Amino acid sequence: MAIKLNNVGIAVRDLEAVIAFFTDLGLTVLGRDTVSGEWADTAVGLDGNHVKIAVLQTPDGHGRLEFFEYIHPDAIETEPTLSNEIGMHRVAFSVDDIEDSLAIAAKHGYHPLRGVATHEDIYKLTYLRGPS
Repeated sequence: MAIKLNNVGIAVRDLEAVIAFFTDLGLTVLGRDTVSGEWADTAVGLDGNHVKIAVLQTPDGHGRLEFFEYIHPDAIETEPTLSNEIGMHRVAFSVDDIEDSLAIAAKHGYHPLRGVATHEDIYKLTYLRGPS
């Protein structure tokens, strides 16, 4: 059976802020829509759901992120997961210039959690929390 990754879906509190952040980093918006109806209820297992969505693609054309902001029911705020908690933790990007990317993130108010680490003089790595 052939299988390929289509996208990663992420619920967000402010779709416009997410789009601004990720397009500044170089992703492009492939499409936007508002989704609801019986088919959506069945697909996500949540009756009466109504969301605004945007699909963004990485510049290499391979990675896609689908962001969705709930109109109904109300979104439920949660705390970010800790490193040792089960669940989704990150979306990782490889960039040409980490300092440039961090400057863009800072423009939106997002900064590394604890600085930038260098792994065996091979690459630099950092985590930051972006919109939502």
